Amino acid sequence: MSDVSGSELRALMARVPSVEKVMASAEFAALIGEYGRTQVLNAVREALDAWRISARSISAAAHSANSAHSTSAPQATHAAADTATTPPFSALDTVQLHATVDAALRGRNEPRLRSVFNLTGTVLHTNLGRALLPDEAVRAVMSALTQPANLEFDLATGKRGDRDDLIDDLICELTGAEAATVVNNNAAAVLLTLSALAANKEVVVSRGELVEIGGAFRIPDIMSRAGAKLREIGTTNRTHLKDYDEAINARTALLMKVHASNYAINGFTKEVGIGEIAPLAHARGLALAVDLGSGTLVDLSQWGLPREPTVRETVEAGADLVTFSGDKLLGGPQAGLIVGRRELIAKIKKHPLKRALRVGKLTLAALEPVLQLYRAPEQLAARLTTLRLLTRAADEIQGAALRVQPALQQAIDARYTVSAEPMFSQIGSGALPVDVLPSYGLVVRMTDGKRGGRHLLALEKQLREMARPVIGRIADDALRLDLRCLEAADEAQLIAQLAAQSGARTKSN
Repeated sequence: MSDVSGSELRALMARVPSVEKVMASAEFAALIGEYGRTQVLNAVREALDAWRISARSISAAAHSANSAHSTSAPQATHAAADTATTPPFSALDTVQLHATVDAALRGRNEPRLRSVFNLTGTVLHTNLGRALLPDEAVRAVMSALTQPANLEFDLATGKRGDRDDLIDDLICELTGAEAATVVNNNAAAVLLTLSALAANKEVVVSRGELVEIGGAFRIPDIMSRAGAKLREIGTTNRTHLKDYDEAINARTALLMKVHASNYAINGFTKEVGIGEIAPLAHARGLALAVDLGSGTLVDLSQWGLPREPTVRETVEAGADLVTFSGDKLLGGPQAGLIVGRRELIAKIKKHPLKRALRVGKLTLAALEPVLQLYRAPEQLAARLTTLRLLTRAADEIQGAALRVQPALQQAIDARYTVSAEPMFSQIGSGALPVDVLPSYGLVVRMTDGKRGGRHLLALEKQLREMARPVIGRIADDALRLDLRCLEAADEAQLIAQLAAQSGARTKSN
């Protein structure tokens, strides 16, 4: 529609169907059945309003162009008006209205939390949800979602129970601790411990252990928020036992050791072990708290992974309290676990913050079966998803890369060349930062050998916008897709998705 006059615009507006007529039409019945009347009604009103605004804008532009036409080069101006004044509809097209409303509703109702392909090479990727749960945990969560459960009900006595009782004995069995409690993450575990045991008092920590984790979250900050006063000792690279001894005074509440799981200092270094600090703390009537961060319950070196101190070893070395994550090396849901001496755990559980930081039934439902897997350590590498991914052999991953490579090459245009190459994965989430795992993946470079720049960014965006987003990383002038986390079922889905992309691209060409 060009040269829309005022009378033509009024005629178009008059033919716009009423909202009630649109909603009563057969075409919109299915949408109402799927999304409900309220959502469809709002979307129809928005679409009609947008059409009216567009039509008025086009009419105004045509009027302006016609005015210019009467005072300047007629033919050129008229041609410009024809080009600039094509509206969404020459009259309101109900078919297109339906398509517009349908697209709006689909976009509005698409889940924000979506499954992605983690091809970053980081197994425990904080931004992608960290640990994947084993099947046993998934089934337990489904049951807790759909059926009532004894979250705080003691089945033996018929009275109110404590939700920690669901997993307390199991955690103590696996760690050797006297008691345990669970909160929503390890930062919360540290915050609660300090708030309950060190408010308005001093906590002694080595300067080399004042770590910062993701999101600029720092140990000194959490101490401040907990009401504790940091007593910093030693230097960045060297701390001695006498530094702890000399820092203790009448205001000292705790000695604290923080496992530096997200960085490493090499060279001229010295740190004091738990076995040395614990006797000093106990001789001075103090408790030793240890933040293990991504704590593990088993010795990872038996599967060829770098060794990390286990929670049991930390307890046996003399730590009175140990805090660690549930969704890192443990391989469970997001949670923060606190284990240690019974009287200290009891004091922590009585603190008002405990209720604010406690976990719900879904976390407990997922955590218990994950902990149960540790009772059969000989089967752990096969049954615990995180450990299975970490121990996956490079030649197995190479096979996946060779199968996916042709599908990816066909799905992208000829400007890019895809090759299967060895690479290195990392554990992630602050765990073992300097250790890498031999892996295999796909490397996408520019066919002409140039640097890539915006073209690689465009391809990365294209993959990220697929039905199930593909998340890789750009490094060294190439898009790199590490396939360590791509197991058999996901591999088949990725190849099918790439084939669909290839078919759509061929059809559009």
